Amino acid sequence: MAALDPDHYPVDPWRLVEARFEPAAAALGETLFAIGNGYLGMRANSSDGRDAHEHGTFINGLHETWPIRHAEHAYGFAEVGQTIVNAPDAKVIRLYVDDEPFDPGTAEFLEFEHSLDFRTGISRRAVVWRTPGGKRVRVVGTRMVSFVERHLAIITFEVELLDDAAPVTLSSQILNRQDAGDAGAGAPGTVDPRKAERLRERVLVPDGRWQEDGFSALGYRVANSGMTVAAMAHHTIETSDPIETEHSIGPDLAKDVFHIQAQPRSVIRLTKLVSYHTGSRAPVRELVDRCRRTIERAMHAGVDAEERRQREWLAAFWERSDVRVEHDDRLQQAIRWNLLQLAQASARADGLGIAAKGVTGSGYSGHYFWDGEIYALPFLVFTDPDAARNALRMRVRMLPAARRRARMLNEDGALFPWRSINGEEASAYYAAGTAQYHINADITYTIAKYVRATGDLQFLASGGIDVAVETARLWATLGFWRSSEAGDSFHIHGVTGPDEYTTVVNDNLFTNVMARFNLRYAARALDQLEREQPSDFALAVERLGIAPAEPEEWLRIADAIAIPYSEQLGVHPQDSHFLEREVWDLANTPEDRHPLLLHYHPLVIYRFQVLKQADVVLALLLQGQHFTAEQKRADFDYYDPLTTGDSTLSAVVQAIVAAEIGYQDLALEYLRNAVYVDLEDRHGNTADGVHVASVGGVWMALVN
Repeated sequence: MAALDPDHYPVDPWRLVEARFEPAAAALGETLFAIGNGYLGMRANSSDGRDAHEHGTFINGLHETWPIRHAEHAYGFAEVGQTIVNAPDAKVIRLYVDDEPFDPGTAEFLEFEHSLDFRTGISRRAVVWRTPGGKRVRVVGTRMVSFVERHLAIITFEVELLDDAAPVTLSSQILNRQDAGDAGAGAPGTVDPRKAERLRERVLVPDGRWQEDGFSALGYRVANSGMTVAAMAHHTIETSDPIETEHSIGPDLAKDVFHIQAQPRSVIRLTKLVSYHTGSRAPVRELVDRCRRTIERAMHAGVDAEERRQREWLAAFWERSDVRVEHDDRLQQAIRWNLLQLAQASARADGLGIAAKGVTGSGYSGHYFWDGEIYALPFLVFTDPDAARNALRMRVRMLPAARRRARMLNEDGALFPWRSINGEEASAYYAAGTAQYHINADITYTIAKYVRATGDLQFLASGGIDVAVETARLWATLGFWRSSEAGDSFHIHGVTGPDEYTTVVNDNLFTNVMARFNLRYAARALDQLEREQPSDFALAVERLGIAPAEPEEWLRIADAIAIPYSEQLGVHPQDSHFLEREVWDLANTPEDRHPLLLHYHPLVIYRFQVLKQADVVLALLLQGQHFTAEQKRADFDYYDPLTTGDSTLSAVVQAIVAAEIGYQDLALEYLRNAVYVDLEDRHGNTADGVHVASVGGVWMALVN
């Protein structure tokens, strides 16, 4: 059954709705109905807090580190692993009627609806539960993570007995689930690099707890990274029935329990204001004070006012971001779900990066990749430039670590990490990781896009130019000159392009094309600063130690950089030896052997012409002005049959280029594939979080 079967998921252009509870779909639903704002994310686990695929409350950048233990170590291998931390869980509200627990996994539902409203950002679960004793109970829960108040979440929980009186207990909790070191969803010994690592030792070390005046707070220090986090909740309960309360707190559990002698048709309403604050080294006590101030502001404004501000924020978001289609409400629903995910992954990141799964899950360990720049940031550049600027500031702050990494790999300039949270390379497998030097050019490409679109020369002068210059310097030392009868040419060897099924190659076309852009842009950006902001130019020259002849050398390299081309086949080889490899027989590869990376040794895959994701075709999109229409068609025709689709990054690129060269039906097929990547769990791992780059690519495909 498809995830969007209309009986299960009715069509609504402004909401995602689940009309019946199916345990088999629960793990997927945890992601599809997750809420977040780019800083704080809450997975759509049921409020009882029991069984789940992943009990997830994630905070962008909150991570643990550990020494990577290589079976065989070599100089320059990544040394410190990083993974996102599952923050203390404040979603838990356990319900007991006649002392019988409300457990969605076993409950009998007479009515059920779970929804995510795109105009309010509120998830809502409304059910009628028949208790084991036969009583009907209406239970309605809502959650909202605020786009306006970055550190605030609002949870409401209503209970109404429809038949007879009964004792009702609500146990609201803040629960640290990482007391035993459960960092991610990966099983012990997992070989799936898409999942987070599972840590064996305690991750969150208790560092204070407070419970007073209706507030409960737990504070922690992350064991190795040294980061700190505080979670706080405040409760208000409204009922006309007799009530007793009790409160308790320990190192890993804060409980506020309400016992009500409930009468039929009397509504019990619990409002739980939640706040999270984190710091790199901030004292926990300071974070607790910040949480309290956040909650007190919300208490003063009132829940209705906070929800109104949320609606206003989203109204403005849709005004500038909506992409409307006619006569297809199902597609419209899917498009808007995708666009909302971009907001939930980035809107209040506020200087942090955009993780591969945003804040919806622990997949890919919460790391930032080049995907963010190439696939997600174009949406922000043109719809929310402030958010784009904030995301690019994260790369500027990573520059010192990138410089150290370049020195380690014997190069000048800077080399940004393939995957990271704190700026250090976290990929233990260098062939498909560190060797992706193209990330340097991807970041500079997006800086150029941002500056062109916004005219923000202040950003360029205050850090953007530093990134452009230092990435250009790396290409100048990474490559080498070769003389021949045809003239001098510049080559870059030993790199990996976007296609992770072809690694450590010479003259990867995508890398060389993007390096050429990087070198030219660095020179031209300096020229622009010199003409338009000479004082900032002078400061940059002094700060970066730029010699007068250096930009000229970058332009000379860019003009001479090798761009592979096969006259015999009339296509651009993905790298200098790609066309010499055997072609993988994709037509006769069983579906259950995909993705290939989980079923074949890397050496097997690397011997063949087979692609995990678009590589040459992505170059045709990003640097299309350097290719003729005939070349684009020839390259697309050659590489499309070799592309497995094992990566969610392919379909959107293939859709855009297919449309450009006239393959309209194929373009639409790829677009629909991309739109439903998560909604229909087409890669089988949406339960680990939203594919943020893919949803960004959906916008790219629509507007291109």
